[in-house]
Amino acid sequence: MKKTLQIIIEILLAIVCAALVVMIYRSITKPVQFNKQKAYRESVAVQRLKDIRTLQVAYKAVNGKFTSTVDSLKDFYNNGQMSVVLQVGSKDDSLAMAHTEAIKKQNRKITPAELLKLYQAGDRNLVFAIESKIPVKDTIFTNRPDLVLDSLNFIPFSGGEPVQMEAITKMVSGVPVPLFEARMPYKSLLKGLDNQLRINLDADQRDKNRYEGLQVGSITAPNNNAGNWE
Repeated sequence: MKKTLQIIIEILLAIVCAALVVMIYRSITKPVQFNKQKAYRESVAVQRLKDIRTLQVAYKAVNGKFTSTVDSLKDFYNNGQMSVVLQVGSKDDSLAMAHTEAIKKQNRKITPAELLKLYQAGDRNLVFAIESKIPVKDTIFTNRPDLVLDSLNFIPFSGGEPVQMEAITKMVSGVPVPLFEARMPYKSLLKGLDNQLRINLDADQRDKNRYEGLQVGSITAPNNNAGNWE
C-alpha cells in the first residue's frame, strides 16, 4: 500500500514539474512570439502609411491642401493629373541661350508651346521650359507592381477597420499650414495577439508620451510628414 502511494505521489510530482516547465517555457516564448509578430505587422503597416503619405504629398502639390479621406486619395491616383515641367536645352549653353533670346525679341509673345513646335520642326538650338499635364498614376508608384490601392483604406490584420486620418489647415506663426495625420492604433493592428502584452505595450507608449500605435504626419504641429517609426 505504501509503495503504491509512493508511486502515485511520484507521478503527481512529475506531472506538476512538467506543468511548471510548460508554464515557464510559455512565459518565456510568449513575449518573443508577440514581438516577432508585432515587428512583421508593423512592417506591413509602415509601408501602407508611407504609400498614404506619398499620395497626400502629391495631392497637396496639386490641390494646395491635404485630404481627410483615403477614398479621395484613391480617386486622385486613378483620375487626377499633375503638372510636370520639361526642360529643353541647357541654360549653360550660351549659344543656345543667345539664339533663344533672339527669337523671343523677334516675337515677344512667343509661348513655350510655340518654342516646342520650333524644336520639333528641327531647331535644336533652343532653351526653354514647358509645363504639361500627365496622369498621377504615371508619376508615382511606377515601380510598385505589388501596390493594392484598395487596401490603403484599412489597417492590416484588423479585420477591416479603417485607417484613422485627419487633415486640417492650421495657423503657424501667422501662416496657414496644411497638415494631416494617418493613424493605426496597436489595438487594431495587433488584434488577435496576446491582449495583455498589447495592453502592456500601450501603457509603455503612454508612459513615454508616445502614440499607442503607428502614425504618419501630425495635425498638432508641422513635422515634415514624418512617421513615428522614423
